[in-house]
Amino acid sequence: MGQDQELSALEQEIEETRERLATTIDQLIYRANPKTIVGREIGSIKAHFVDPQTGQPRTDNILKAAGVVVAVVGFFVVVRRVVR
Repeated sequence: MGQDQELSALEQEIEETRERLATTIDQLIYRANPKTIVGREIGSIKAHFVDPQTGQPRTDNILKAAGVVVAVVGFFVVVRRVVR
């Protein structure tokens, strides 16, 4: 009788482990989904330029990004003029 209880407990433990593994695999599949990754990255970028709590734009970060774009475009214009 004791051996039957041990086998039953072992079978139950194996089933619980299978369920945990299945849940973990489902979570990994969700996290590795390209759409999920893109959505997460877009959210991260938006949070960099818009305050998530207030919804107000973060002008300091926007101005920094705009400055970098202007500098890169200016660099290419200068290089192009020098090459010609």
